[in-house]
Amino acid sequence: MRSSMLAPLALMLALALPAIATAGTDRPGSADHPRIGRFEGAWIVAHDVRDFDAYTLPVGPIKGKTGPSVALEGRVFRIGYKQDPGPSVLEVARNFENRLVERGFEILFKCDAKACGGYDFRYGIEVLPSPHMVVDLSHFRYLAARSPAAEGVPETYVSVLVSVNNRKVRTQVIAVEREAMADRMIDAAAMAEGIAVEGRIALYGIQFDYDSAAIKPSSEPSLAEIAKLLKATPDLEVVIVGHTDSQGSLDYNMGLSQRRAAAVVDALVKQHGIARGRLSSGGVGYLAPVGSNRTEEGRALNRRVELIEP
Repeated sequence: MRSSMLAPLALMLALALPAIATAGTDRPGSADHPRIGRFEGAWIVAHDVRDFDAYTLPVGPIKGKTGPSVALEGRVFRIGYKQDPGPSVLEVARNFENRLVERGFEILFKCDAKACGGYDFRYGIEVLPSPHMVVDLSHFRYLAARSPAAEGVPETYVSVLVSVNNRKVRTQVIAVEREAMADRMIDAAAMAEGIAVEGRIALYGIQFDYDSAAIKPSSEPSLAEIAKLLKATPDLEVVIVGHTDSQGSLDYNMGLSQRRAAAVVDALVKQHGIARGRLSSGGVGYLAPVGSNRTEEGRALNRRVELIEP
């Protein structure tokens, strides 16, 4: 079955790669990218969707530390798949290629391990952390593709990385839908008002690397506004509280949210000169949702940092 890039979005969403009962179970709350799907028998082991993020798409071999690429911003999907032994790396990669072409994508670049650049390519591109994605340096395939904007469908870029580990094929799909960023900035005055009225304020401008407590550089404006608030109200003490969505176990998310909150405290102390004694941190994982973890929109609302007046 084929559909053109101008076909109704409903038809695009209805089509999917062949599906059979899988040996594994999809990560809770995860889903395929609606225009791409998955290879039969695979299950989702990693799933992260950001309303607005950056991704560098390689579109040529990498030698040393450089290679042709496209810097992208927009809604970013990062999905990792795993499947039991059976299909080859080539078969999986070729199926994804055929699917993208059927959906109106132009293949910008494709390669196998050596032609990609081997070690240089593997360590010069974004790869989901192990064990979500494992790459055999001598046995992987990569492709990059682009679909122009159409009615109801934004311009979309996709990369697919396929490799094998212990005979199990691993696949990583990263898709970027190029859309404008929503203005979600909360300034120091709004923070002060929220704390005065409700004793807390939720912040969405502080972003972290996937499955990590590393703060993204794009978070600096929000950190600066927190510092501005604290410097303007020298008697104010706050607790930085980390919140996550429900992907992964409770214990894991509790630890991740605590590390992220502590990282925000460190950034305020080291980069903005706030006295550590005015700050404390904690994490509650996914125990205080403000949206449904069944939807992407709800999970995005749940991933946040809050300032609380003790």
